[in-house]
Amino acid sequence: MANIKSQKKRIEIAEDRRQKNAAFKSQMRHAVKKVDIAVQAGDLENAEALLPNAISLLDKSVKENIQHLNTASRQKARIMNEVQALKKAPKKDVSEAAKKAEEKEILKEEAAEKAEAKEAK
Repeated sequence: MANIKSQKKRIEIAEDRRQKNAAFKSQMRHAVKKVDIAVQAGDLENAEALLPNAISLLDKSVKENIQHLNTASRQKARIMNEVQALKKAPKKDVSEAAKKAEEKEILKEEAAEKAEAKEAK
């Protein structure tokens, strides 16, 4: 630990800034990750809604010297390209859950028909 008063103050300020920057980095990473998760899920509306917040936080990180300009630019380009690719991707007609539900209904109908056939005999 330092003996000089001004150095003690610098140590305290540096720790405060480190904690603030760490919290901001975490917030920024979560925003980018939310966009990634929405893209992975194929949720275009949610991804488009979350994208401006993520870009804003990346820009702010450069302004506050938390990360380098090129790093933020690369991250912004990557998430924007993912969202654009999702826009251009062909829309799925039926989701997996809907397909499974239809299959269950078909099996139920077949079972009901078999039961009716047995009762008719």
